[in-house]
Amino acid sequence: MRSALFDHALRLVVSRQPAPAPRTAAERRLADLFCTLASTEDVVVAGEAEDKVWALWTSHDDADLEQRLDRAIHHIAAREFEPAAVLLDALLADRPDYVEAWNKRATLYFLMGRDGESVADIMRTLELEPRHFGAICGFAQICLRHGLRAEALAAFESALAINPHMPGPRSAVDRLNAEFRSTAH
Repeated sequence: MRSALFDHALRLVVSRQPAPAPRTAAERRLADLFCTLASTEDVVVAGEAEDKVWALWTSHDDADLEQRLDRAIHHIAAREFEPAAVLLDALLADRPDYVEAWNKRATLYFLMGRDGESVADIMRTLELEPRHFGAICGFAQICLRHGLRAEALAAFESALAINPHMPGPRSAVDRLNAEFRSTAH
């Protein structure tokens, strides 16, 4: 799995690039939600903020594009990979700046075992939205699948730096840290 593409993606994941300055109301709302995620200790508030982040990522000003993404998500959930791929490829051809379409295609590729293509789409997701903790966690899962435990740990920690309220990545970090402690001499 280690390749120039993978190494570039790892650098992108751990660099924690700042998001561009918000220009739109939705981008300002995202910035506020990320501040909430970083500062709150209240799990209910954190959960609501995370849900709103996902809702903003999947939404689009063009209702047709949003519906197409929604159909692709339903196909992925049903493990109907070919129709999902067709929808996402067309969607990205029409709107190459639709962050969540890149992330969903990365997820699709991961489920299909096409990890190189998944990493490429994760990179594009992070270039457009450096705070995309879901894409970062997806990269960590690819690392785990390929036995790259230190890299997975770094990715999960990067995701938790953005959204510290995710129990799955927190558990993975704890598990990986315990593993590394038990093998240290």
